[in-house]
Amino acid sequence: MPEENLTIVSAIEKLRTKSKSVKLPDGLVESLNELFAQLEVNSKSEDTFWAFYQSANKYLDWVIKLPWFTKSDDILDISHTRQKLDENHYGLDEVKQRIEEYVSILALQKTRHPDEPFRAPILLFVGLVGTGKTTMAKSIADVLGRQLIRIPFGGLGDPLYLRGQSRLHPEAEPGAIIRGLATAKTNNPVILLDEIDRVADDALNTIMGVLVELLDPEQNDRFSDHYLDYPFNLSQAFFVATCNNTARIATAVMDRLEVIQMPSYNDEEKMMIGKKYLLPRALKDSAITKDELIINDDIWPNIVRPLGFDAGVRTLKRNIEGLCRKTAALILSGTPKIVIDDSNVKKYMPQW
Repeated sequence: MPEENLTIVSAIEKLRTKSKSVKLPDGLVESLNELFAQLEVNSKSEDTFWAFYQSANKYLDWVIKLPWFTKSDDILDISHTRQKLDENHYGLDEVKQRIEEYVSILALQKTRHPDEPFRAPILLFVGLVGTGKTTMAKSIADVLGRQLIRIPFGGLGDPLYLRGQSRLHPEAEPGAIIRGLATAKTNNPVILLDEIDRVADDALNTIMGVLVELLDPEQNDRFSDHYLDYPFNLSQAFFVATCNNTARIATAVMDRLEVIQMPSYNDEEKMMIGKKYLLPRALKDSAITKDELIINDDIWPNIVRPLGFDAGVRTLKRNIEGLCRKTAALILSGTPKIVIDDSNVKKYMPQW
């Protein structure tokens, strides 16, 4: 069906005008001109033309949304880096030091060799569930002032999810990498590849093959998405991957990664994280003031470890959120203040 009652000639001209609305790589401009020429060939059959036009219009919409030449300016201040890392994470001094070192190199590179593109290291955070791998990746984006693209790999069974599908398929669209770039609107985001060890067994080899290309500095300046069918330069992106362990990650992928081990938290550290980070956030999210929910200091060991050892802080986070939910319900019922002590802690703990 004709779009907005366009004639065939005006429809083609509309696409040509749209293609000139943003700066595009020269090679891509040539490819688009070939696409417009194909439209003119198909103009002899109106039904064929409009089907081809809809596909071309959708493709062009994706092309002009991508940040081919747009990147964000990095915040390269070491004091800012430490401040942001400390705001989001308790302890983890060795991990924070490593990130500070990378920011220092970026700062020196920008100052002394501003015209030379710097390839950021590709980090792999390895650790048990709840040890802060994903939030540390988010903190890197926060530290640098870059956009964050998170791509979950848990249960991933189709490499086309990453690479996209050919435009020959009617419902085709770009893969997760290109879709993320269109949303981020910069070509140098932090790209978080989350849980790369948890892909489906039957797709492990093919997905590892995509990761090799994605993470290889010699290849990712021309990353190929099947839908886009034109290489995109990912060399200025900051890749961060996470996993619980490295046993299922291909050797060729590991060769391209710099491993950073995320340590487990002891009970004392968890109590500090609960008091300093998790409780204030949970109170804010629940619209509860610090005077309405008071937790006695001697109760924190029960909140940290109600059912046994846990390497991370996810259970602790759930426990605190549960306390806040129960508190919110009591406040609405007329109770002005809740004090959690030894006499009532079991009543408020979600697991008990």
